[in-house]
Amino acid sequence: MARPRTTARTRTRPAASAGRPMVFSRRNYQLLLLGVALVVLGFAIMAIEHELDGFWSRNVAPIVIVVGYLEVIWAILWRPRASKTTQ
Repeated sequence: MARPRTTARTRTRPAASAGRPMVFSRRNYQLLLLGVALVVLGFAIMAIEHELDGFWSRNVAPIVIVVGYLEVIWAILWRPRASKTTQ
């Protein structure tokens, strides 16, 4: 006798929170949001000043953008410290 075919709709999936901890904590998402906001702010500063050789678009905006990208990287890599009571 042939087995019935299973489709994606009939397969059962384990729940997303079934015993697995979350990858990011709330702090990670806050840091990530701050980094994305800094990147957007840097590009906005660059776009607002329409001069190619302006101080804001040439000096300040790239620094803000790089700091924003570093913040995003830090948000991805940041982990909370393990408390001494759990050891």
